Amino acid sequence: MTISRRNVLLGGAGLAGAAALPGLGAVPAFAQGAAMPQFKPEPGASLRVLRWSPFVKGEEEAWLANTKKFTEATGIEVRIDKESWEDIRPKAAVAANVGSGPDIVWVWFDDAQQYPDKLLDVTPLANALGAKFGGWYPGNEAYAKADGKFIALPLATIGNAVCYRESWVKDAGFSQFPNETKGFLELAKALKAKNHPMGFTLGHGVGDGNNFCHWVLWSHGGKMVDEQSKVVINSPETVAALKYVAELYKTFIPGTESWLDVNNNRAFIAGEISVTANGVSLYYAAKNDPKLADMAKDIKTTNMPVGPGGVAELTQTTSACIFKYSKFPQAAQAYMAFMFDAPQMNAWIQGASAYCCQTLKAFASNPVWTSDPNHAPYAKAS
Repeated sequence: MTISRRNVLLGGAGLAGAAALPGLGAVPAFAQGAAMPQFKPEPGASLRVLRWSPFVKGEEEAWLANTKKFTEATGIEVRIDKESWEDIRPKAAVAANVGSGPDIVWVWFDDAQQYPDKLLDVTPLANALGAKFGGWYPGNEAYAKADGKFIALPLATIGNAVCYRESWVKDAGFSQFPNETKGFLELAKALKAKNHPMGFTLGHGVGDGNNFCHWVLWSHGGKMVDEQSKVVINSPETVAALKYVAELYKTFIPGTESWLDVNNNRAFIAGEISVTANGVSLYYAAKNDPKLADMAKDIKTTNMPVGPGGVAELTQTTSACIFKYSKFPQAAQAYMAFMFDAPQMNAWIQGASAYCCQTLKAFASNPVWTSDPNHAPYAKAS
């Protein structure tokens, strides 16, 4: 077991009562609304879930607590393994190719589209959840569907926003954080002059690297492909984006070209940088540490600046896939149905403290989005 991975075994109860589960095949978990598919977990079922390593402790704790509730209701043991964000993708691909491994995997972006024939068709469950909870957000739904069928369940969107030290920005001569790219570059130069440089991930970070670089391109009107899937990256807009980021890079702390998803968090918390783009986890890393109380009060969040190409952001979509090779497809679907039901999903979103944005529209009313001003830039990530 590596430091990036931790196994959690939940449950231990027998399978008594698991054969007739209302809604799951019988626990009265679902409220009135759309008719949910009936799942009858296989005798002797147990599940293994592979998920990405959490950045917010409360998110993981809420998921584990919900999983324990499922085990107590069904007797089905659920083991949860964790891998780093970078390692989830190859692990899932290997499982798909060899036909063995975890029953359920949390994947990123279009990962499910790389091996759609290896994934269980969960269309009946996904359609029922969508009908019951106000529908799926289109972007999340698109990543989870192939040939009109759901090959995954859209789980969450990890929001991305600018995190900055308010006092340092003011000390650099800016009373407000710039909301457009020209002013953003001027701020970067001013902060470097004050020995409080910015730092954005330019390495192969699944989240932060992708999010930042796509923002640079899109905010200048650049595209990789057009609506007809024709490659159009060789454009004046792309050149403008490259020129802009080259100037911005000159103001960064050294080493950002090798950063992965955790490096900007560490640099920010260490006081080495003044501005970066991140999920709300960075704010909570400071807020939950008594030694960083003063820093936490100084951290503010805002949406990425608007460029010549208009408003542009890439947020991190994650979906839950069930592999066809699973010996327990009924149990796996019952588990996911339970986790998406309102009591569990609301608890998870709240526990994540604005880190995980809902994929079903009905959960947009979760009070977490208005509980802290720093949550606002993440509220509409989906």
